[in-house]
Amino acid sequence: MSENTNYSSKVTSSSKELSPREKIKIKDISACEKLEELTRNGEHFEINLDFYAEISIHNEKADDKDYSNVVLVDKNGTRYVTGSDSFKRSLVDIMNELEDIDDGEDIIIDVYTKPSKNYSGKSFITCSLK
Repeated sequence: MSENTNYSSKVTSSSKELSPREKIKIKDISACEKLEELTRNGEHFEINLDFYAEISIHNEKADDKDYSNVVLVDKNGTRYVTGSDSFKRSLVDIMNELEDIDDGEDIIIDVYTKPSKNYSGKSFITCSLK
């Protein structure tokens, strides 16, 4: 079996323990909905979060050869992906606050864009707890 050195990915963290099969599945982002596309026109949408994972990617064909993505899995099985740092920071902040809470309630994440204060005409993806 030949080794592909042009592209590699690795799960670097996740909100739950993943089996080897789950790690393989979560790294396949080709079938994921892209948050950037779903929020392009200012739409809000909700994810009933089952779990999420951060994936470190090395891609020789990309402009930025090393980057990370977050894959979120909805309880209905839909998978979403983004490389947005602002989204990752908001999600991790929410999940860190909820870490010690085991009340069995759903974690509903509201995903949306906000106008950038630093770059006129630009926006960034973020999220809030519903």
